[in-house]
Parts: sequence; structure tokens; C-alpha cells
Amino acid sequence: MLTIDRVTVRYGDRVAVRDATLTVGTPDAPVTALLGPSGCGKSTLLRAVAGLEPLAGGRVLFDGADLARVPTHRRGFGMVFQDGQLFGHRDVAGNVRYGLQRHGWSRADSAERVTELLELVGLPGMGARPVGELSGGQQQRVALARALAPRPRMLLLDEPLSALDRQLRDRLVSDLRRILRETATPALIVTHDHGEAVELADSVSVLDAGEIVQTDRPARLWRRPRTPDIARFLGYAVLLDAVVAGGQADSALGPVMVDCPDGRFQLGLRPGSVVIQAHGVRARVVSSVPVIDGVRITVAVDAGDDELLVEALGDTPPADGDTVRVALNPRRVAVIG
Repeated sequence: MLTIDRVTVRYGDRVAVRDATLTVGTPDAPVTALLGPSGCGKSTLLRAVAGLEPLAGGRVLFDGADLARVPTHRRGFGMVFQDGQLFGHRDVAGNVRYGLQRHGWSRADSAERVTELLELVGLPGMGARPVGELSGGQQQRVALARALAPRPRMLLLDEPLSALDRQLRDRLVSDLRRILRETATPALIVTHDHGEAVELADSVSVLDAGEIVQTDRPARLWRRPRTPDIARFLGYAVLLDAVVAGGQADSALGPVMVDCPDGRFQLGLRPGSVVIQAHGVRARVVSSVPVIDGVRITVAVDAGDDELLVEALGDTPPADGDTVRVALNPRRVAVIG
């Protein structure tokens, strides 16, 4: 189990990571994602765990042992970067075999392990191929196989799929999830992609300006972001005041069932949070735009002293100025706080 204990990393006078504390690789959450926008410090924190960045404060421990004096190549971590960093002068098998040679595996055991890993990552029989002839997705599969080959005690992945096109990335996310589960390899994954974090990780840590601002299971994180800033980063563009009593939140958009104690909260709304519904609150249609799943309708709702503009999903486009009724979808509403 990896323990990041109040880690701080500085570049000169600039603090890149501040007092980060996190546990990775627990039995109930073996895979953790570091999620945040570019420049928030997530890759720096990963590199600090790997021993590639010096610590200005704090400790990195594995199974309770401090890694401060342990060099990168002796930490027992497998690493996969955005560009794969394969050896161009080696073929596929040679790249996968590299870590095994460094760990003293015999030729026969190495050959068997390479065959096993190429099967696992979906490249059977491609050991003799030059890596320069592979597609980007295939090269990342080779990089993953190379990192897994010596059976690392943890895998560190830094935006491993971000250089790929969306269709290929979606396919490899599914494969990577399967591989991590089949090999039972704990992992720490850096990503800025919400979908990747949800699909790959058992736990997600949100970073903002070098600080870990919330760590939670994905479903819980998206239902209960701790602050308005976290909610906005997670895609909740509209924040709505509400009063909660008995598990029901009442707001300008009507009632919705929520899982939180009584009190005053803000509700976070994202695409799909508002739907056209016959028994909802009255709203005036401002505009409508066709989308793949139907129609995105911008409506204005009376919110006391002002009008609240929100987007609702519908099946057919109403005319501008029409009156419709809208309601909240409880599965896509967040309670902030």
C-alpha cells in the first residue's frame, strides 16, 4: 500500500504540490485516479511518488517503509507515460523483455512472460514487429506490457491515453480496466478526463493548484462535491440554492429527492439534470438546439427576483416563447457541501 504523507514539491519559489496526503492500493480501492486540469500538479505528484522529483516536504512510503533513499529503479513501480517512451531499436518483444532482463529473469522465463503479456494486452504474435510500425494505440499497449512484465507492486500511469483519438481511447480505457483487474495490480493514474477517471478508478482525488481538495469514490464524488469550485470542475455549470428537509430538496426547479441531511445547500446541475416533464414547474422556452439524443432546450424559470436560465433535454423542439414544464432528474443532480 502506497502512502503519500503531506508531500510538498517546489520548483524554485513556486509550490507545485502542497501537503498532499493520500493512500493508494487499499483492498477496497486498488486503483486511484489523480484528476485535475493541466498545470494543477497531478503529474508532478506522480513523479514525486516515482522518485523523479525531490520532495520539499513530507514522505512517500510503501507498506510503511520510507522511500526517501530508494532510487526510482528500485522502488518496484511500473511506469507508463503519455508517449510510451518505447525503445525504437528494439522490437515489441525486446521492449517487453527489457524490464525482465534488468530483474535477472532467465531467457526461458522471459520468453514465456512476454508471450503471456502480449496476449493480455491484445497483441498476440506481434513480438517480432518493429515498434515503429505500430499504431499509437498498439505502442501504448506495448508500453503497458513492458511496465507489467516484472510484476510491479504498483503501476504509475501519467495520461497514458491522452495522445490517442477519442474512439481508440475509449476502447483502450475498457481494456486497461480489464488488465488492471486481471493482474490485480494497484495503480495510480493521472488524467484530466472525467470519463477515464470514472471508468478506471475505484477512488478519485481532485487536485486544484497543487492541493488535493477531495478524495472519494467516483459515484460519491459526482453526487457530493465538497465545494462550488469542485462542482464546476466536475461539470456542474449551474448552481442552484435549495432547502433540504426529509430527503427532499426544494428549489426554483421544484422538488427532488437527495441523500443528505436537512439544511440549506446548493444543487449542481449539468447536462441531463433538467428534463421536460408534465408535472414540473412552468418555464419559458428561450431557444432549442438539436443534439444527438434529442433537443437541448434553454428555458427561463421564475426564481423570485430574477429568471434562472437552464438547459433541459427533450424529444421535440418547442417554439421559442412557448411554455413548458421542467423538473430535476435526481440521478444527475449534485448536492454541494
